[in-house]
Amino acid sequence: MNELDALVDAATTSFAQAVTPADLENAKAQFLGKSGRITELMKGLAALPVEEKKTRGAAINLAKQGVEAALTARRQALADAELQVQLKAEALDVSLPGRQRPTGGLHPVSLTLERIEAIFGSMGFDVAEGPEIETDWFNFTALNTPEDHPARSMHDTFYVEGGTETAPNLLRTHTSPMQIRYAVQHVKKHKVLITAGGVMPEIRVIAPGRTYRVDSDATHSPMFHQCEGLWVGQNVSFKDLKVVFTDFCRTFFESDDLVLRFRPSFFPFTEPSAEIDIQFQAGPLAGRWLEVAGSGQVHPNVVRNMGLDPEHYIGFAFGMGPDRLTMLRYDVNDLRLFFDGDLRFLSQFQ
Repeated sequence: MNELDALVDAATTSFAQAVTPADLENAKAQFLGKSGRITELMKGLAALPVEEKKTRGAAINLAKQGVEAALTARRQALADAELQVQLKAEALDVSLPGRQRPTGGLHPVSLTLERIEAIFGSMGFDVAEGPEIETDWFNFTALNTPEDHPARSMHDTFYVEGGTETAPNLLRTHTSPMQIRYAVQHVKKHKVLITAGGVMPEIRVIAPGRTYRVDSDATHSPMFHQCEGLWVGQNVSFKDLKVVFTDFCRTFFESDDLVLRFRPSFFPFTEPSAEIDIQFQAGPLAGRWLEVAGSGQVHPNVVRNMGLDPEHYIGFAFGMGPDRLTMLRYDVNDLRLFFDGDLRFLSQFQ
């Protein structure tokens, strides 16, 4: 073995001992660097005769190619080893079951609202939606609420910027304003018919949505849901109210033996007025009277604010809390559970 073959073997052995790219670069410098052994041999060619220089130069170039080939092979080996380590670290066990994103579902109160809309929809009621920031007129005045009524107090109502001192804006305290908005639009739509002495199509509408009051405990929340209902026509009586709401409650709770009681009460926008209580005949609430809604015949002043003559048009209105209906339907004893966002609780309704 001549010295050049020994040099190539030495380089190959040195490269093979390098375990990192940095080690390999250090080994390369010993043979191919500015002061490396191959470089020094090339420099020595200058002192040789011309004929010998050609032969010697060719041999050195051949040795250099062998060193570079060994260097390239080792670089590739180190790169392959690094890739294998990375692949092993990032390996996926394809035999394991896939990780699926869990399917979401509707909130229990949303389920109740959908159920309410479906039941009243089957009775011919439209669904009305409107602004949650209301004017004093639609929220109070148009509903025959006196100026000194406690509901207008800051203790009960969230007032917001905008409006004027005499006509402030507020977060609606109920969804009854949508009854007025809907009725006014309905009357405008049929104004020509009414003016000509014709019979206006009946107003049948429910208004579900979020409402706001300054209140918070186990059975009250500053933000809660309400659903108001309105039926106005020329021959709508309290009897119709009892039939409609009884049918709704028995369908909603899926109980044909549910008993309803209409208890005299007072609301500014209805006269006469009644609280509606229900009594289950079976289950954990059997025998107890539970208040679920307020109702009554629409007050003549409210009918006038709709643009109608109370001598020719009459109707009833009711208002209920979907949150409370949800609590009764699913046997939930704390309203705050609906707003905590605890998936352990909410997932029970999916």
